[in-house]
Amino acid sequence: MNILFLRHSAGFEHTYLPDAEVAFKRLGREYGWNVRTTHQCAWLNPDRIRNFQVLAFATTGNLPVTDEQKQALLDFVRNGGGFVGIHNATDTFYDWPEYGEMLGGYFNGHPWHQEVGVIVEDPDHPATRMLGKRFTVVDEIYTFRNWDRSKTHVLMRLDNDTVDLSKGNREDHDYALGWCHTYGKGRVIYTALGHPDELWHTSWFLTHIAGCIKWAAGLEG
Repeated sequence: MNILFLRHSAGFEHTYLPDAEVAFKRLGREYGWNVRTTHQCAWLNPDRIRNFQVLAFATTGNLPVTDEQKQALLDFVRNGGGFVGIHNATDTFYDWPEYGEMLGGYFNGHPWHQEVGVIVEDPDHPATRMLGKRFTVVDEIYTFRNWDRSKTHVLMRLDNDTVDLSKGNREDHDYALGWCHTYGKGRVIYTALGHPDELWHTSWFLTHIAGCIKWAAGLEG
């Protein structure tokens, strides 16, 4: 299986990105995947991405791509490709609503950066079955706009009892931290975790990322 990991920062540049590149390469060696990591958006074109089965984004801002490249990305997923969005992938392409619809929502702030509890809504999913029914993590917790749980399958959510909810910005206090759904013939999965550098060196988190990739590729689930 061929995987393309794009880590372009047209906005805020996260310090975890070099660690994520190393982690993706490590997962490639462990599972026998061919992983290509790049910060060059030129890779998002029809001729190149047709050689991959999964695209993974750790991106910010409005990426410097053409309308043809945007269409190629949507067509890739609609025609059966897998898409894995990591943490700040929701902080991307605000001027391109089709991307937000494909991914499932947009970043709308990070009111909590602390140890939080996470409730696993689907403990049998390939991306979450290593996490148990509940776990704790220190991370930068995103909230989302243009997100609706009726339009996706929630994998895990914030345990609201572990934060000061007055800092939140959703009236329903529904703070998902991972979800997945189909898009055309393809599969889209998103994990909001991953801001701390050290997470990319922990075995449970890497197994979580591997599970996201496996599901997106249709290898499991």
